[in-house]
Amino acid sequence: MIDTNNLTRKFGNLTAVDNVSLHVDEGEVFGFLGPNGAGKTTTVRMLCCLIGKSSGEAKIGDYSIDNEADCLKIRKMVGLLPENVGLYDSLSAYRNLDFYGQLYEVPEGKRRQNIERLLQLLGIWERREDAVGAFSKGTKQKIAIARALIHDPQVLFLDEPTANLDPEASKTVRDFILELKKEKRTIFLNTHNLDEAERLCDRIGILKAKLVAVDSPKNLERSLYNRKTIVHLETVTDDIVAAVQNLCTVKNVRASDNKLILDIDNPEKYNPEVVRAIVESGGNIQYVTELRSTLEDVYLKLIREASAK
Repeated sequence: MIDTNNLTRKFGNLTAVDNVSLHVDEGEVFGFLGPNGAGKTTTVRMLCCLIGKSSGEAKIGDYSIDNEADCLKIRKMVGLLPENVGLYDSLSAYRNLDFYGQLYEVPEGKRRQNIERLLQLLGIWERREDAVGAFSKGTKQKIAIARALIHDPQVLFLDEPTANLDPEASKTVRDFILELKKEKRTIFLNTHNLDEAERLCDRIGILKAKLVAVDSPKNLERSLYNRKTIVHLETVTDDIVAAVQNLCTVKNVRASDNKLILDIDNPEKYNPEVVRAIVESGGNIQYVTELRSTLEDVYLKLIREASAK
């Protein structure tokens, strides 16, 4: 659904986006992570045909951002939640959405239906006639999300969708995104919230002008360290260590206090074998856990490495 090939954007001597190549599948929630100034918003603005590229290629569906006629089609098939919500404070929530629906040439009946559905889902239908200027930042953010969806876009670009939202409102928006995912919409999510990315995204890309890494959150977490099983015991004895070392499925064994730290490629398959060997050697197991890196660990490591180059 979204394809870029060496997509680049320069501002004078500054290369904001540097030869970014990626593919986002239809119906996928793709997260774009990176520090401020990494090029995330610039990438989205190019993909939405709001600014031009310096070099490279990009397509949304079958349409190229290089072709003027295609750009018009792309703008109709995408929805965008920008950093700045850009609503009309003097208009009501309903009239804001109705105005933007007319710009997208959504028929009146469909407009009314979409506005009610979106405001109901986001919990602000009862305040639909209130002027937007009277709303909190969080509620304005919700209305901006509804605006991005007023024309039923196939592709949705969300730039920090839970910014300025309290925990309850953030959960409402996350649940809303998951509902959109069920509708097979393609969602491109810019966020600094690593927990949010881990919960919502099928895959994530880490950007610092260049694309540093792309994979599922789980695979990225596993990439920092090999998978390790931690067996917590009442006591670690030489017999227990020897029994585990004799298992061909265990690559490495390290004892630390009353724990065994084991390198196992497929712990879901081989942990039961390890447990049996320990019990048969007289071990008293208290519990078994997995040592894993977090998405934050991976993100910080990759960004530091990219900054050092």
